[in-house]
Amino acid sequence: QMHLVESGGGVVQAGGSLRLSCTASESIDGYGLGWYRQAPGKHLELVATVTHVAAYTYLDSVKGRFTASRDNAKNAVFLEMNNLKPEDTAVYLCTAGIVSGESVAPVYWGQGTQVTVSS
Repeated sequence: QMHLVESGGGVVQAGGSLRLSCTASESIDGYGLGWYRQAPGKHLELVATVTHVAAYTYLDSVKGRFTASRDNAKNAVFLEMNNLKPEDTAVYLCTAGIVSGESVAPVYWGQGTQVTVSS
């Protein structure tokens, strides 16, 4: 059972930046990675994916503002978030899963880290 732990969330003003980190308990080399977010009353939303060969996809509303990356040597995935908006407020969760074409199917989930963006 892989364990994932997120960190880096917090409270920022609109226009600010945060860098989220997610560290896995074992090698992530063969896994696709992803970031999801969930705001109260909303569906879980896929924010970004990073395949095992470092191909990236992004939710349209975060393109140009968020950048995902991975560091296999550190068993870690990151999400750099810039120009944050109040609508980015959510619990952010990282995942490790199976790559299928352009998609990553989550298998393991972190516990989440809260991001709050004030107006």
